[in-house]
Amino acid sequence: MWRKIKRLFIIKTKFEVFLIVYALATGAVARGQVYLEQYPGFGGKLLFLACTGAVFMAGAKMIEAIDYHKSYGEDY
Repeated sequence: MWRKIKRLFIIKTKFEVFLIVYALATGAVARGQVYLEQYPGFGGKLLFLACTGAVFMAGAKMIEAIDYHKSYGEDY
């Protein structure tokens, strides 16, 4: 039973990564819009870019991890 529950928290395919990245991006854009309202001008735009940029970097690392996991197996 614990293996089935544990499986819910393990990302094994790129499709799962893309779903997670989509959810993160949706939240980042919502947070970025709040930043644009709170900090009008260049500062708000910079914070908006920081929110979305973090999602791109996290997504790239997750996709890379899936590729490494397929290449090197369970030990990596």
